[in-house]
Parts: sequence; C-alpha cells; structure tokens
Amino acid sequence: MTDADDDHTFPEYARLTAVTLDEASLGRDSLEVEHEREVAIFDLLEKNNFALEGEGQEGPYALHLSLADNRLVFAVSDNDGIPLQQIMLSLSPFRRIVKDYFLICDSYYAAIKTQPASKIEAIDMGRRGLHDEGSHLLMERLKGKVAVDIATARRLFTLLCALHWKG
Repeated sequence: MTDADDDHTFPEYARLTAVTLDEASLGRDSLEVEHEREVAIFDLLEKNNFALEGEGQEGPYALHLSLADNRLVFAVSDNDGIPLQQIMLSLSPFRRIVKDYFLICDSYYAAIKTQPASKIEAIDMGRRGLHDEGSHLLMERLKGKVAVDIATARRLFTLLCALHWKG
C-alpha cells in the first residue's frame, strides 16, 4: 500500500479536535517515548483527516484511546462529549510490528548517543519502515469503520505504541 492508495476525500468537519489517552493503559515510558507521544498528539490535532463511516456521524470528533481485554479501543464522541461510536480492534495483528518497532527504537536511541551518522540513518530507515507498516495495518483494520489518511494513521500508530498492553 502506498500513499497513493489513500484516495479518500475528506470534508472539512472530518477531523479530530481532541485526543486523550487512558492513563491506566499507559506503561512506564522513557522521556523519548513520552516526548514522541506528546508530539504525535500535537501534530495529530494540528492536521488530521478522521471520519466515522456511517450516516449521522459527522465530526469534528474527540477521541479517547485505551486498552481493554487485549483490544485497542477508539471511543469517539462529538465535541460536546456525546458518544458516537466505540471501535475495538484486536491487538494481535499488531504484536509483531510493535515489538519490532520498540526494539529498533531502543537501538535508535542508543545509536544517537555513540554511533556515526550513517549507522543512525540506517537504523532510522528501518524504524520508519516498521512505523509505515504499522500505520498501513491500522488503516486496513479501521477500514469500514473510520476513514483516515496515511499521515493521521502514522500518528495514531505512534499513540497505539504508547499504550503498552500489560503482560
């Protein structure tokens, strides 16, 4: 799947105006991961395309992400806090990608302290490749429920990674 596969046209109201993460779902994070999470939320709110699919479910939306019973939960409400839809996605399809992504992120953060630029760039290319793979998988899993563009899916995948499932 490429960015060209993202042909959905989004109306102006098809956007997120608030994004929160369930504090109970968050694991203990390093400063780097916490910073990435904050940047992802900021960037997501600055520019996103997000639309519930179905009649009478127009945005803008507020999104609360959490984990429950080995599922990623998208609790979508309108800006007044009125619930519109709750979408639950199994975490199983994401396990390998997220695990590999965390491993390569650890390598990246270690490399930026001591390794030459060429080594850092190589690790970063792998990191971005896994991130893209996870983003496309998220788009695929949301298909028929929520329409998002690739930039929005990338930021949502970052937030999915921020929610560490226990055990």
